[in-house]
Amino acid sequence: MSAEDRDLLKYYIATPDVTMGSEKIEDEEVKAMSIGENTDTASINVDGIQPTTQHQDAVGNCLSKTSSKCSNVLARVTSRLTTRSIIDPGPPPDGGIVAWTQVLCAWFAILNSWGFVNSFGAFQAYYESILPEPASAISWIGSIQACLMFAVGMFSGRALDRGWFRPTVAVGIAIQLLGIFALSWAKTYWQFLLTQGLCTGIGGGIFFVPIMGLCSTYFSKKRGMALGIVTCGNSAGGIIYPVIVRQLLPKIGFGWTVRILGFINVASLAIVLAFMKPRLPPRKSGPLIEWVALRDRPYCLHVLGMCFLMPPIYCVFYYIASYARDTLSMPYTASLNLVIILNGVGLPARILPGFLADRYLGVLNTLTICLFFNILILFTWLSVSSIPRYYAWTVVYGMFAAAFQSLFPTTIAAYSPDIAKTGTRLGMAFGVIGLSALVGGPIAGALLKASGGDYRVPICWAGASTVVGTGLCVSARCLKFGWKVWVRC
Repeated sequence: MSAEDRDLLKYYIATPDVTMGSEKIEDEEVKAMSIGENTDTASINVDGIQPTTQHQDAVGNCLSKTSSKCSNVLARVTSRLTTRSIIDPGPPPDGGIVAWTQVLCAWFAILNSWGFVNSFGAFQAYYESILPEPASAISWIGSIQACLMFAVGMFSGRALDRGWFRPTVAVGIAIQLLGIFALSWAKTYWQFLLTQGLCTGIGGGIFFVPIMGLCSTYFSKKRGMALGIVTCGNSAGGIIYPVIVRQLLPKIGFGWTVRILGFINVASLAIVLAFMKPRLPPRKSGPLIEWVALRDRPYCLHVLGMCFLMPPIYCVFYYIASYARDTLSMPYTASLNLVIILNGVGLPARILPGFLADRYLGVLNTLTICLFFNILILFTWLSVSSIPRYYAWTVVYGMFAAAFQSLFPTTIAAYSPDIAKTGTRLGMAFGVIGLSALVGGPIAGALLKASGGDYRVPICWAGASTVVGTGLCVSARCLKFGWKVWVRC
């Protein structure tokens, strides 16, 4: 730097309010830096001259603005990922384009999660034909999947309360899709267990409960109808997946059939992630366990009854196709029709019982009627000896099984005296019921193996378990609301 330039720099440092033509003092600092001078902006010292207070303030303001910009960027990112920026939106809209869009998205989510679980009967029959494992061992794949859907959902639902809806759903979707696409390359029993059982179960359990909870925040008076429509995705998935497996498996093989199922999930869940919109700001969630509920005898009896009722449901869903193939000599592709019908008849049966319960009978009374019919229908399975009778039996059982599946969460909520604690009690019940769902298929398979392939043994076990569960649920209803038959509850 020349002596003339050095003198000029001293002058402008001493009088920072004066500009050098159209250039600022920062331009001179950049120039000095480019020729190797020490121009630390925190303390500029040229021939012993210290910067003025005004210059230090200017540098401080610059650093403050930079920090503020970084904070604003982080705040914008956080507001996109969480619901912290949402103010109290008021009461639920109970309709409108946005609200019904949430219903559609939740329908897709249930189709891709519980619909996939309900279609395991199609996979059970196929795995029995390609794996050297017994039916009871193969059933663990679907049982673990269903158990994790219940158990993980108990924890992931709290993410909605904390405002982390989008990250939670995105993680769940990623894990589920990883499991499905990894399943397409699976060859051994343990690979099927880890991909379809463990991975898709964890992924679906992570995203389905927050999505259901978000959908319910948009409705008040029409909540029952909205959630009834959403749960129809369960039956729709149980139709769509077996149809695809039946049509494509003989033509393109297992690998590409499963990959096509994965691409369907990618498209559906992308819509879910793009259009689902949280409505409420973060709120404090309650404890994971309400210890007082463990001393509530009606609640405990009802949950225990559900633990006896859930395994027979999965016994039928897993072995309905195997029974047709082994006992009635139906080919594999034709036996998948039974899985499709079993889920298809559940579409209207998931909405009608809720309407009757809300309008006329009460949810507990409606459930009791459905359970008594379930007992009768399960034992009539013993008399099925022809393919036409089996189709008729499948239709009737599918209707009452779907009615039970749509009612049981609402019946658990009926035993909560405090509406603010309903979510906690539902979560506790789901955790316990998930364990019972875990053993349903394997117990039926073990009984089938022990009896030498005689399906009458697991059928009688399913009917007896339903009798015990019904007795416990009826006892809980009477303890809570009295022994009168015509009490609406």
